[in-house]
Amino acid sequence: MRKQKMNRKTSETDIKIVLDLDGEGKFNVETGIEFFDHMLDSFAKHGRFDLEVEAKGDIGVDDHHTVEDVGILLGEVFNKAIGDKKGIKRMAHAIVPMDDALATVALDISGRNYSVLNFKFKKAKVGDLSTENIVHFFASFANSAKININANVEGENDHHKIEALFKSFARALKEASMIEHDSIPSTKGIL
Repeated sequence: MRKQKMNRKTSETDIKIVLDLDGEGKFNVETGIEFFDHMLDSFAKHGRFDLEVEAKGDIGVDDHHTVEDVGILLGEVFNKAIGDKKGIKRMAHAIVPMDDALATVALDISGRNYSVLNFKFKKAKVGDLSTENIVHFFASFANSAKININANVEGENDHHKIEALFKSFARALKEASMIEHDSIPSTKGIL
């Protein structure tokens, strides 16, 4: 079973995450940041991951620590759940439109962390989520999951752009995580 549960507690945040890579898209997310909850719900639904997130953070200061630490822990949980990576497809991409927005995410579950993130937003916030933290979320996930993410989004509406990114990320991650054979997908023999 590719399901894991982890906790992360710092002086700024206290987070618990349960992730099932082979789920049905069920979600129960509470971070204290409503728009971020909506994006994580969308991630679970469109990736068909079962996801539980309970995060308490210093959102009275701002949303930075909570968003970044959820990204860190979600990446760690994903890395643990994917295991030895035997049989996974490994690389995938997804292109998702949402009205005016178009998001493209390509990724490689390579064991090497790197992120190329081309996001520009017009507003400082969408709802109660600071748009500058979108980059932090994806970079934190890539670093702790030890994957390569290359993502781009274009469009006019920041809400649509961010939501298209999370949906595209979910679809690419689901496809790359799929078991399609019985060996490690690398000429090195390890990932």
